[in-house]
Amino acid sequence: MLKKGAIPILPKSILIVLLLSMLSCAPVISKQVREQVRPDITFKNVLNDPDRYKGQVIIICGIIIETENTKEGTLLKVLQRPAGFRGEPKDVDKSAGRFLALDTRLLDTTVFTKGRSVTIAGEVQGMRILPLYEKEYHYPLIYVKEIYLWPVKTVYHPYSYNSLNQYLWWRDSLLHTRRIPIKSR
Repeated sequence: MLKKGAIPILPKSILIVLLLSMLSCAPVISKQVREQVRPDITFKNVLNDPDRYKGQVIIICGIIIETENTKEGTLLKVLQRPAGFRGEPKDVDKSAGRFLALDTRLLDTTVFTKGRSVTIAGEVQGMRILPLYEKEYHYPLIYVKEIYLWPVKTVYHPYSYNSLNQYLWWRDSLLHTRRIPIKSR
């Protein structure tokens, strides 16, 4: 029986879980930058005519193709991907194209490396023409205001090669520790 005015433990834990889940839904780009974005401007618009949208702030997400530190800062070549939950790039085979993101800071190229997912808020600066395979590609250039590097997702599969090796290592180490030398008389 509960005392008068006492709150049961279960509802407190539910409240804590709800608060934590609400915090995990927070956008990765700050409110100040999101307020500068015009929602009617899409990446396709910018890709087709970057000069028309010069000075506009957009949010794009994608997968890093290449990272290079230059005199201007760090230049990222990014393959655009549609945004999923919280602005994370979806793991799909769809893309509207590629873009360049220039951050004035020097980012670590071993962290911001090929295959990592990013969400970038930045100002459209026009276009740069760079070679792509044997053709020239017109990359929209975005000056980074904010960049969010998504954590690497690790997938555990119980029957993967690494899991089997870990199991075998553990089993072998147990066998070695249980061996009792026989003393001869």
